[in-house]
Amino acid sequence: MQNFGMSMLWFWVCYIAVTLVGMLHTIFNITVLHMKSMKEGPGMGEGYEKTKPWHPLYNIILFSLFGWLYMNGLSNPTWQEALITGAIWTSICIVFDLFGWVLIKHPWRLTFKEFYVDYQPWITLIYIAIFAGPVIGWAFTLI
Repeated sequence: MQNFGMSMLWFWVCYIAVTLVGMLHTIFNITVLHMKSMKEGPGMGEGYEKTKPWHPLYNIILFSLFGWLYMNGLSNPTWQEALITGAIWTSICIVFDLFGWVLIKHPWRLTFKEFYVDYQPWITLIYIAIFAGPVIGWAFTLI
């Protein structure tokens, strides 16, 4: 049976973790590998651009892990619960990303076009990975 509170706990911990991994990857590229930052290059800069192909990988690994943590905590998890959880997590991400990465002004903010058009296919793959995370996590509870 669904436990919405625990689902949200694991979701937000994962969302923060995956965001930090992406940010730290960008900072690593700029400071250690001496790639151009957003101040020195077009858009978000080379340091960020080089991380884009990695974003779906961070998401599939982390959301599967946290999906497993959530599903493993349920008394009798089902694939239907995993699908519902994936749909809820993905929906929250889509809405939160709009506010957090596009509408609210901050140094790493992207325009609507940069986030939803220029960030293709990565953003679509990320949302698929987030949806799949609880399903993959559920599958690991069967092992």
